[in-house]
Amino acid sequence: MLKTSYDCIVMGGGPGGSTVAALVADAGRDVLLIDREKFPRFVVGESLMPETYWTFERLGVLDKMKASSFVRKASVQFVSPSGKESQPFYFPDHDPRESSQTWQVERSQFDKMLWDNAAEKSAECHDETRAIEVLFDSPGPADTRAHGVRIQSADGTRREIQARVVVDATGQRSLIAGALGIRRVNPDLKKAAIWTYYRSARREPGLHGGATTILLTPDKQAWFWTIPLSNDVTSVGVVADHDYLFKQRDLKGRGTPADVFAAELDQCPALADRLADAECIDQHRVMKEFSYSTQQVAGDGWVLVGDAWGFIDPIYSSGVFFALKSGEMAADCIIEGLRQNDTSAAQLGKWADEFVAGTEWIRKLVRAFYSPSFSFGRFMKAYPQHQGHLTDLLIGRIFEPGIEELFKDMDSWISS
Repeated sequence: MLKTSYDCIVMGGGPGGSTVAALVADAGRDVLLIDREKFPRFVVGESLMPETYWTFERLGVLDKMKASSFVRKASVQFVSPSGKESQPFYFPDHDPRESSQTWQVERSQFDKMLWDNAAEKSAECHDETRAIEVLFDSPGPADTRAHGVRIQSADGTRREIQARVVVDATGQRSLIAGALGIRRVNPDLKKAAIWTYYRSARREPGLHGGATTILLTPDKQAWFWTIPLSNDVTSVGVVADHDYLFKQRDLKGRGTPADVFAAELDQCPALADRLADAECIDQHRVMKEFSYSTQQVAGDGWVLVGDAWGFIDPIYSSGVFFALKSGEMAADCIIEGLRQNDTSAAQLGKWADEFVAGTEWIRKLVRAFYSPSFSFGRFMKAYPQHQGHLTDLLIGRIFEPGIEELFKDMDSWISS
């Protein structure tokens, strides 16, 4: 039975929202976690960064991850436009600790595990419950205080529920950012993706069989991901500029997303070879213009986490890690703020500077990838001393010292 007020309402039951709900509830606070979908539900974004290990450990789900059927991921590999494979970035070779390996996950199962974990830690969890509107003291400006949420339950009933803190983890919907007008699309990364699933795609033997592989088309207009999942299923997606995939393609009569996907696959023989004996087993799905940020992370009584805060690009599989880490860092500030009776923007957003500074390294690495002159293989051949720093970034160690040295040489190399 829903109460009329909570210490904290979390809108969105993905990795970021479930992390906040679990940690704040575990600290003894009344937490309501809601999601508009019924769990388990389909979500894309299957590849994890190894640094998720530490949040899993804190949440108490590490043993569940180890016991799961999720495919182990120990490496990342890049394939050039000519089809030449880079040396794999083997995480355990860089750091032999258990934390240097991670998983390729079916998000429906993974998100349900985190949702259930929040419930086990005494968060009140309601799926099929939609956040209609965040309640502010006054409409419009981003410095107004949030004091609750208007929700709609599965039976259509609407009600207002009060909260000392409202967490927006609604993903790209980003309810608060939309209401306050603080969301900004990145004009330099107006990308789109088309993806589907194959059975029996070729995999490498041994531990490298769980690798994420990134393959560039010969004209570098697009790139593909392959992510090996359990039951011999592989997630395969193509990413390119939005206009290239859709507007230009439509003018040429290329038609449906499946048609565009097939046309780009024809341009990527290295991937076509891997899929030669595979069977497409799902529809082709589309995500458009997914690179964006928000002007502020928190306000009085509210905070954004995960994709509600922003999304950079799928190239390095950073999305779930950012959701988990932002959820963890925000939860610590919420717990402290509730204890001190301080739910100001300054308190709820005090984690943001460190987090944003760390994610900027991934943003710079994304820009390098899309530079016409950039090649991982050639860069590492020219600057082998940065192998460790680059592997750290692919692992997700975005808060480590010394990374700035990598980008001094990378920026110079790209511009030369």
